[in-house]
Formats: sequence, structure tokens, C-alpha cells
Amino acid sequence: MSCSETFGNTIDNFISSQFHKLGFQVGLKPKLSLVFAILLTAICGAGFSRFETEDRADKLWVPQNTIAENEKNLNDKYFPSESRFNSIIVQATNDENVLSKQVLLDAMKMHNEIATESATVDDEDYDFQQLCTSAGGSCASSFTGICQCLLQSILRQWNYDINLLENDADYMATINAYGSKDDLDAVLGSAIFDENDQLVSAKAFSISYFLKDRSGEQGENTSADPINEQWEKDVFLNTVENVQDNYPSLSVEYISGRSFSDVFGGAISGDLLLVQISYAVVFIFLGATMGKFRPGPNSRWTMALSALVLVVLSTGASFGVSAGVGLFFGPVHSLLPFILLGIGVDDAFVIVNAFNRERKGPRSSEDNADLAKRCAKAMARAGASITVTSMTDLVAFGISSSSNLPALASFCAYAAVGIVFLWGFAATFFTATLVLDERRQRDNRRECICCITRKDSTKEADESEFEEGIMSRFFRNSYAPAILSKAGKILVLLAFVGLFGFGVWVSTMNQSIFES
Repeated sequence: MSCSETFGNTIDNFISSQFHKLGFQVGLKPKLSLVFAILLTAICGAGFSRFETEDRADKLWVPQNTIAENEKNLNDKYFPSESRFNSIIVQATNDENVLSKQVLLDAMKMHNEIATESATVDDEDYDFQQLCTSAGGSCASSFTGICQCLLQSILRQWNYDINLLENDADYMATINAYGSKDDLDAVLGSAIFDENDQLVSAKAFSISYFLKDRSGEQGENTSADPINEQWEKDVFLNTVENVQDNYPSLSVEYISGRSFSDVFGGAISGDLLLVQISYAVVFIFLGATMGKFRPGPNSRWTMALSALVLVVLSTGASFGVSAGVGLFFGPVHSLLPFILLGIGVDDAFVIVNAFNRERKGPRSSEDNADLAKRCAKAMARAGASITVTSMTDLVAFGISSSSNLPALASFCAYAAVGIVFLWGFAATFFTATLVLDERRQRDNRRECICCITRKDSTKEADESEFEEGIMSRFFRNSYAPAILSKAGKILVLLAFVGLFGFGVWVSTMNQSIFES
């Protein structure tokens, strides 16, 4: 054998021998192994006392310790952002001139609703004038009331007073007094001017509201601003979302300070639903493939549940440890349950398959000591497989945890810790439940209520020894010989060379399109 083969065999034999010892101990004392896994998870859970979330974009997606970050921090230190931005783009329902008096009147009514309605937070009412960013000169000829708030709109020409607009005999002249053509272009959409640069019509105009930023009151690692967010929800968004019912001449598009968090929160809620669905689907798949689908002799629905508990324990323990060492929990971390579920289920299948293959006779002929020996042999077989796959995943995520993007670095670090716990709990917790399940089947006890023995003496149809399933026989007898034949090797190489070439071609085409 070559040096590399000798080295590989040495490592494989070492891993197998260590897992043989571990498997024997777990097989002898499965209940103690379960208690160990649960207690370790509980101890790791103490790290949740330091659990911190991070949702500030500049702390998630901006490379840290760079010149750009240092300059931004310096700018924020001397010129911090003090406002939340809420804006409405107003259009006419008929998609014609938005500067008709009726449209302007309805827009003023909509504005008055936003400016006067209040939101309640902790039994205290807040309206726009209490929350707005203070600024002088928001109106054309007044510095009192709402004109002390920072607002931007052509409605300032009437001091945001609907009575002034209603009584304005030449409202277009008033609009033209807003400023120069460039000034009007800045607040109007698709503005049309005559030969004297006098405004004739426009397709849209904007109304922008600025609220004083209060997020600093909630802590350093969050952009949460509950008072302003409640006002935006109860007043701003509630008004603009009902424009078509209350102001039929208006068609609006809008954005609020909480819009991105609302969209992101909806995405997270959707992910949580997908997590639940994926766990349910995996549970059914595991129960149907690990044993017989119908509960009874040879069924393994309990093991399907054990595989999911394995993932839950590993997730909880890894989150606790990660939080304990100071890693923050970011938006993309909600994907971790999907990743850990896939890896955990893979380990479960490998262990169950190895356990089945080591059964050389009927279960009734095995006592607890025999089961411990079978567990040792199974783990010697499966240990190397789950170790190698776990190590490759661990290395991939471990390297990625050094990324300059904080969100990616934290996510990969969480995943790496989770993979370590999956590997450890698969060899202890899951294997222990598999031994207990084998004892249950040997003693003809029910699966759901394992303390009750079946009244009948139903035995396995063929319990002499393990027999390969259809898929296993296919890969052993048909698939492997086919791809390892001379023709099979040539076809595989040609197929992958063609796939690689196609990928390169598509990449160059996309690059050409991008450059053009």
C-alpha cells in the first residue's frame, strides 16, 4: 500500500476502535447515556443568559475593522443619524395630473389624519408632533404647530392647512412659488413645465415624515424603536393602507421606518412554518424507512422521533455554547435548524443501517450483553462514516467563521458548534435510544407504550438475520458495478466534463450580459 493508504487505514482503524469502546459502553448503559446527553444540554443552556441578537445592518453586513468602517464610525460619532424616514408617493387614481385641486385636497386630508392620530404605548398616547424631528421652516409662512416638525412636500405651500388650500383661488401659482424648476423637480414626479418654466402638471409628488430616532434607548445591539414603530403601525401604515377606501382619488406607494423589519419578520415567520413542516415530513420519512410503516413488530417510529430529538438537543446545546462565548444571533441564523436537521438525519441513517447489518440472528436470542456487543460493532462500522462527514462539514463552516462579514462569521460558528454536538449526541443519545428500541422489539413490547407487552406472540416474519433492502441491493449489485466498469467510468467522466463545460459557458455568457 502507498503511504497515503497506510495513513488513511491507520486513522480509520483508530476511529473505529474508539467508537467500538464507546458503543459498548453506550450499549451496556443506554439510560445513563440518555441522562448524560440531556444534562449536558441543560448545562450548555446556561449560556443563554448571555444570548444577544443583532439586527443592525452595519453590524451584520459591513466588514469589520476596515477603513470604511472606521470612517463610518467617525461620521456617526460626530454626525449621528437622528431620524426615521417615512414617505408616501402620491399619484392620481386615473394616472393623470396629480396636481388637480381635488387630489391635493384628498392628500391634505390624508396628511391631517397622519398628523393628528395617535398611537398608544404603555398607556401613553403619542402623535406625530410629539415624535417628529424638530426643524424650522417646514412650512411656507408659519413656524408653529406641525410646521415645527421636519416635513417635505409641496403641501408646505399651504402650511399643511386644508382651509388655506380650499380658499386658494390660484393654487398652481402657489405651487410655482415653491422654488426654482430644480426645486420642484426634486419633490415632483414627471413634472411638465411650459416655455416659461412654469409648472403645468405632474404624475406624482411625495410627502416625507421624519421621526426622532429613539432606538438608542433600547440598547446598543438593536435598532428596535418601539414607540416610533407603534406609531408607524397604528397611524402611518393604517392610514396609507386604507387610502383607496377613504380617499378614492388617490393612489399611493409608501415606505416606513419599520417596513424592512416587517418584511424580514414575515420571512422569519415563514421560515418557522417551513421548519415545522420539514420536521414533520422528515419524521414520516424516517418512520417509513427505518422500519415498517405500520406500528408493530419491526416498526421504528420511536427512533424517528429520537432522530428529531437528537437535532433539537444539538441545536439547543450549540446555541447555548455559542451565546455563552459571545456570538450574536442574527437574522440568517434561522436557517440553522434546516442544516442541522439534514446532517443529523444522515447520521441517524448511517447508525441504524450499521446496527441492522450487525444482527446475525433472531432478536430473541440476544440478551443485553449481546446487544452491547452488537452496538460496539455497529459503532465501529458507523463511527468512521459520521466522523468523516462531520469533520468535512466542521472544517467548511469553521473556515467560513473567519469571514469579515459578521453575520456570516457568526452563522458559520453557530453551525460548526452544532455539528460537533450532533456528532457527539448521535454516538451517545441516538445510539442509546436505538439499543432501548432493540430491547423493546426483542421483548415484544408496544412502541407507543413500551411498558406494555403485546398479548399475542407475533414474531418477525424473518428474524434470522438482517437482509438488505431493495435500494441497498440495487446499489451493491447494479449501480456500483455499472459505474466502475470501463464503459461506466468513461460515461461518468464525459458527463462531468460536459457539465463543467456547460457551467463555464453559462458563466461567461452571464458575465457578457452583465458587462453589456
